[in-house]
Amino acid sequence: MPHTEITPNGYIRRWWKEAVVYQVYPRSFYDSNGDGIGDLRGIIEKLDHIKGLGVDVIWLSPHFDSPNADNGYDIRDYRKVGAEFGTMQDFDDLLAAIKAAGMRLIIDLVVNHTSDEHQWFIESRSSRDNPKRDYYIWSDHKPNDWTSIFGGPAWTKDESGDWYLHLFDPKQPDLNWDNREVREGVYDIMCFWLDKGVDGFRMDVIPFISKDKTFPNLPDKLRAKPQYIYANGPKVHDYLHEMNREVLSQYDVMTVGEAFGVTLEDTPKLIDERRQELDMIFQFAAVEVDRGPDGRWKPWTLPEFKAVFTRQDQALDTHCWPTFFLSNHDNPRIVSRFGDDSPQWREKSAMLLATLTLTMKGTPFIYQGDEMGMTNRNFTDINQFNDLWTKNAWQEEVVSGKWSEKAFFANQNKVSRDHARMPIPWTTEGGFTTGTPWFALNPNFAEVNAESGRAIYDHYARLIALRHREPALVYGDYKDIAPDHPQVFAYRRTFDTSAFLIILNFSSQPVIFDLPDSEPVIGGSGPLQGWESRIYRLQDAPSPCGAGRGRE
Repeated sequence: MPHTEITPNGYIRRWWKEAVVYQVYPRSFYDSNGDGIGDLRGIIEKLDHIKGLGVDVIWLSPHFDSPNADNGYDIRDYRKVGAEFGTMQDFDDLLAAIKAAGMRLIIDLVVNHTSDEHQWFIESRSSRDNPKRDYYIWSDHKPNDWTSIFGGPAWTKDESGDWYLHLFDPKQPDLNWDNREVREGVYDIMCFWLDKGVDGFRMDVIPFISKDKTFPNLPDKLRAKPQYIYANGPKVHDYLHEMNREVLSQYDVMTVGEAFGVTLEDTPKLIDERRQELDMIFQFAAVEVDRGPDGRWKPWTLPEFKAVFTRQDQALDTHCWPTFFLSNHDNPRIVSRFGDDSPQWREKSAMLLATLTLTMKGTPFIYQGDEMGMTNRNFTDINQFNDLWTKNAWQEEVVSGKWSEKAFFANQNKVSRDHARMPIPWTTEGGFTTGTPWFALNPNFAEVNAESGRAIYDHYARLIALRHREPALVYGDYKDIAPDHPQVFAYRRTFDTSAFLIILNFSSQPVIFDLPDSEPVIGGSGPLQGWESRIYRLQDAPSPCGAGRGRE
């Protein structure tokens, strides 16, 4: 265990609390060999772009061997690199290059389910008396009305006549974590990658691993969001504590769980450092502010968005460390979602969102393309989509007659995961590949690309450098000073004798707001303009420990 240093306001210092993380979705990052698919060599070739931001950690989305029913989240072989991405030697070279550049690497751990082409499932489905039959969850009848997160039933009848559980696609059967051999197999996979030198894991839908095998039917109020039934099964904390004890505690690593279906009230059970389970989780309240009970897009207001972070801060004490993210491979582009992607305001609102991300409390996660101000696209045909979630929604909503095509596209152009999965445009000509891209680039790539987005990139780099210099922007206490203001998000970060005020105008209109009588550290001066963001260093900082909550 590293030496324990406690901050004046009661937090144990850890490298991953002080880190900035950049997520790479390899399929769409950069293609080095012209086959149209981004690959590991492509990441190596563009590593200076990531290093130039000043980030500390790269999170690599699944790079494993997969049939790609769900773009790599259906893993066929956990110890093999997907052929489209390269070889294990390419992975080793990438890891070495990341380390040489002074950064760390975390990878995806996808162990709630495997591919149906994984050897374990091939054996499991081969016969009822196969030794690996109990590696998955089988029933001789359909036991309940559970639905897949991707739509449709969560049970599929196999050729044998028995039913298997899949909380996602039928090609993603759920593992039976109650089987000790399954857990040992997972721990062995983790050690394989940790022994290579990776620095931790982002854990896909990790609260789903324990199942309530009484299989209760879904209450009517939860049918639209079944994840609240699937998360927090009866032994999830036993298994995560066991994972920590047998694997994670043996290495100096970071873990962040995708906590789909976990409420804020239940969050400390996963991340309270005294429980020795996970380091952090992704809480989804902020990115669900524009979602209604049915998961469709709805209008949102700035006060309800701001309230998310106040609730989180009040719910988590100094034993619990938050994350901050507004984008990833499962969410639309932040400038289209929380900013203004019009030509006039795209750059400024992208910078504002960067300022928010890098000055809020919690380890910040940046998604590839955020630093270029990439936007959503306007989809007009179902054949333009790649994501199976959207394709399943087309069947359930349009083909069934439930929704019109117009209503479908209006919603998907707000919520589709495909917005984030389009390849990165590196130049005004596209620059992602010399071949035909696996998925079409956003048609605005000539205007929105790495070259034209340099001002946004430089703003990210300045903010990251500032965060690294100022403990107040990492460990500082948080206070929203204008929670009801409809246009301005203004908050303080206070730490020891240092304090910062961050002021963000979430609108295109100038705003009259009470500004400090000092020059901002980052940002302009004078009246607050449209989509302007500023950071002020406050001179009247509190005395040491004045705002800290301490450790109980």
